[in-house]
Amino acid sequence: MQLDDWVSRIADEVIAEAQRLGSPVVCASGLSPSGPIHLGNLREVMTPHLVADEVRRRGIAADHLISWDDYDRFRRVPAGLDGVDESWAEHIGKPLTSVPPPHGSPHRSWAAHFRAQCEESLNELGIDYRSISQTEQYTSGAYTEQILFAMEHRAQIDKVLDQYRTLDAAAAAGAKPGNGGTPGKGGKPAPKLSEDEAAAAAAAAEGSGAAAEDDGSADGGYYPYKPYCTVCGRDTTTVTGYDDATTELSYSCACGHSETVLLKDFRHGKLVWKVDWPMRWAYEKVIFEPSGVDHQSPGSSFEVGKDLAPLFGWQRPIGPMYAFVGIKGMAKMSSSRGRVPVPADALQIMEPALVRWLYARRRPNQSFDIAFDAEIQRLYDEWDALQRRVSEGAAGPAEYAAQVRASSVADRSLPVTPHPISYRTLASIVDITTGDEDQLLRIVGQLDPKDPVSSVDELRPRLDCVEHWVATRMAAEDRTVVRTGPATELLAAATDEQRESLRMLLDGNGSELSAVEDGWTLEGLTHQVYGVPKVQRGFAADQIVKGDKELSAAQRTFFVLLYRLLIDKDTGPRLPTLLLAIGPERVRALLTP
Repeated sequence: MQLDDWVSRIADEVIAEAQRLGSPVVCASGLSPSGPIHLGNLREVMTPHLVADEVRRRGIAADHLISWDDYDRFRRVPAGLDGVDESWAEHIGKPLTSVPPPHGSPHRSWAAHFRAQCEESLNELGIDYRSISQTEQYTSGAYTEQILFAMEHRAQIDKVLDQYRTLDAAAAAGAKPGNGGTPGKGGKPAPKLSEDEAAAAAAAAEGSGAAAEDDGSADGGYYPYKPYCTVCGRDTTTVTGYDDATTELSYSCACGHSETVLLKDFRHGKLVWKVDWPMRWAYEKVIFEPSGVDHQSPGSSFEVGKDLAPLFGWQRPIGPMYAFVGIKGMAKMSSSRGRVPVPADALQIMEPALVRWLYARRRPNQSFDIAFDAEIQRLYDEWDALQRRVSEGAAGPAEYAAQVRASSVADRSLPVTPHPISYRTLASIVDITTGDEDQLLRIVGQLDPKDPVSSVDELRPRLDCVEHWVATRMAAEDRTVVRTGPATELLAAATDEQRESLRMLLDGNGSELSAVEDGWTLEGLTHQVYGVPKVQRGFAADQIVKGDKELSAAQRTFFVLLYRLLIDKDTGPRLPTLLLAIGPERVRALLTP
């Protein structure tokens, strides 16, 4: 059955375009391992992955390639990275594969370190792809023909770029929010940038890596090729001459070195970004490649590529603009600025399916934030509710599609927790039991006697995520510490009505309610806790009462009393879960008036 969502609609367009061109479906992502590859960068991978995967679900071959821009220059020393200090500044201007990794890394270079960190997460997320190292491509001579072609046609390339340089200057100066739009497929104007998108583009232009590279223009003439100096290894070079017939290229470097080389044999340089990207589209026959706001602002590389790709015998791919992904409470992420949440951080507290769902459920042009705080509990509630709707056949088409894409790929399902328990419930139990597995299993086993959990392994990987979140992300004020003994002063000061409510909770006190131990399950304790205020006001314990303000106030007062007597706070975990965790004997000891 074909799914119905934004992924399906893009896949339709991609398949039709591939058929028109008589070419295989190639979806591309580009990642620069200039620092931690963060959760914003992950959208660059997830969007093509989801589209390629949908194509495969239809029985059509699709190639998802990830181009590692590891031949980019090292631009700055990211702040706050473990094992990195200002001594790395001496490597600015070198290819990322020529920069040493952070201290303690087992990898051979800066690029390899951050690439490996990302690839582990991509594997965990079920993303299948073909890797391309731009260092290997350039140093092996794979692009030599394309480089010589670009140098031979440099005047034509320069003429194209010159149409955009005034736009480049305006963008660099900071385009006004809401101004302009970028052409879409076929040269049609794309929607104008919103204020948020334009502001994000301006912020991105300063720290986006490849998007900020020059286009090869210089006072001494235009050359679309930038050598890395063979002496100092940096790109602080200026091409001073080139002979089309012999391919002799002369350059000088800021370090003082100058030389003349045969470009047809030279392997120490690359095309400037605005020429490199369309060249690669043609080389790989890319049909689909999205890009961020920074690449699609007026005069940027994606817009320029529309006119340069045909020079290399191809066309600009279908490439929707994707909006930024943020972290709740954090300013815009930038790999070159150091400590930012990466996919591995999210996977420590979220199951892979949930991470995938965050990207699959929203169209690429919709921005969203990822929460690492207590908001994750609400997110999991939404996910669990979706799972129930899907199993009951009640999910809408887009909801169903997002759930399927989150939990599986074309040829397999992703690992799931065999016995999923509410994230917020597990968090409360892990917090209260301080990770004691025997205690945890005892409590979880009482949540639903009709479907008991027999082993903590049935709770994994969700339990592992919860334990890590409680240990590293749970706010100190949200932690639960159960009293070691009765709050004698509070019990002594209790009113007659409060004493009656406590006796009713524990023993029924002559009401329709029974002893608290008789219903020692999550359902039974929920009935008992919510039933006490109802019975005290003349309702049946299981009666549904709506709009009774006095009852609502009485429930709040009763709940606050229980929290103060149990954990010395006015709020805390859901009371039925808290009572389960504490156990019947200790509950009696703490609540007996």
